[in-house]
Amino acid sequence: MRKIEACGVVFRLFVLHPSTYPVGKFFGNFYPKKSKGNYMKSFSKSVLLAATLAFGALPAAHAITDGSLDGEAHPHVGLLIFDVGGSPAWRCSGTLLSPTVMLTAGHCTDGTSGGRVWFESNIQANQVALGYPTGGATSVEFCNIATHPQFNEGSFVLHDVGVVTLCSPVVRASYGVLPTVNELDALKTKRGGQDVTFTAVGYGLQKSFPDATSFKDSALKIRMVANPKLNQINTGFTGNFSLLLSNNANTGGTCFGDSGGPNFLGISNVVAGVTSFGINSNCAGTGGVFRMDRQNVLDFVNSFLD
Repeated sequence: MRKIEACGVVFRLFVLHPSTYPVGKFFGNFYPKKSKGNYMKSFSKSVLLAATLAFGALPAAHAITDGSLDGEAHPHVGLLIFDVGGSPAWRCSGTLLSPTVMLTAGHCTDGTSGGRVWFESNIQANQVALGYPTGGATSVEFCNIATHPQFNEGSFVLHDVGVVTLCSPVVRASYGVLPTVNELDALKTKRGGQDVTFTAVGYGLQKSFPDATSFKDSALKIRMVANPKLNQINTGFTGNFSLLLSNNANTGGTCFGDSGGPNFLGISNVVAGVTSFGINSNCAGTGGVFRMDRQNVLDFVNSFLD
């Protein structure tokens, strides 16, 4: 264990070697929200962030968590499968910023060897025909995967952004848009007088339970939407690099597999941040979002759009 201090926040950082724990990394009180294969289900979820890539899941009563079906409201948001050593390892969500450039989380892209994306809103209903998770007629392969160059300099929450370049263009009527530099700082003052809401979109778990009752997890591969509100920005906990959003029955929220998915500002196409972390394995209470409006982040992402 080592301690990292950033922006006045001290993080307790635990790194589990991937060869011992192939599911990835667990960092103190922060749970990356990428989803793992069901072949890892026997490992402790509190250590390994267990969820499912998944064949066979329980029906969802609610979604994203406590959200609703997205349908075709956000066709530029896709389900990404990342390979490690040539084999499917985990799933995340992501947003098209252009026909060939997708925005996602750094803890999704880090250490991967390839992958592919689907844009169907309901992959669960037809996953065999779609070739999930190894690829099919409608999936698009990754030609390049990039992670923020400072991702491994400390806790993953400090620089949690990645970019995927697709081998074939995906044409949409609209795409995600990056915020302007430091745009979200203004939300600090707005929050005092009114609720600031976001539109969170992703393919993650609809329900997550403690290990003893994890058989009740719901992990349907369906694009869902929720409208969490801003709880914290520019505080001692969030630093200047993240947001803390609500995750409850009233607003909905994010869970494992939603990692990298967009949190649009209000009902716009502006990607305020990507889903990054949770503070417990039940996806309850709050959800952490990595901000897109910092200069170093914009410089990194825009280098693939120029």
